[in-house]
Amino acid sequence: MVAQVGKTHGLHGDLKLHLHTDFPEQFQVGYSFDSSSGKLEISRINLQRGMIAFKGYEEPDIAKKLTNTKLYATEEETKERCILKEGEHFWFDIEGCDLIEADERLGKVAEIQRIADINYLFIDTDAKLVEAGLPKSFLVPYIDRYVIEADTDAKVIRVVDAKELLEAS
Repeated sequence: MVAQVGKTHGLHGDLKLHLHTDFPEQFQVGYSFDSSSGKLEISRINLQRGMIAFKGYEEPDIAKKLTNTKLYATEEETKERCILKEGEHFWFDIEGCDLIEADERLGKVAEIQRIADINYLFIDTDAKLVEAGLPKSFLVPYIDRYVIEADTDAKVIRVVDAKELLEAS
């Protein structure tokens, strides 16, 4: 989910837009999104005010039907519409990567969640480490203190001091 639609505002069917993405540039007039209310095409957008309108829903009474609608983008749409800076990665490219510390596999990234202002890697611990008595899962903050390198092509995240986090979990 990249956004959720809120309540209507004004007389022209504008709706509040709640972004759940780091890439607001993917919201432009003419772009379409799959949603919990079907395919929707943007007819107006004002990111500074957090307002959006969709083709065919320009009347307030009709636009109200879209309140709480969730907007989705495919991986292909995301890669096409969003520009990464050097060293940045999409979450869906990080998920599934092996977590490696000093040539030891600690586990696999199951998912990423943002808690406060920090992204956390939720790690499913390697079976050998679980058999040795360590927890089945643990968290690693996705910050320079722990993450040395993310090689999404090789599906490997190299870390430092993450085993300490696992042992303390």
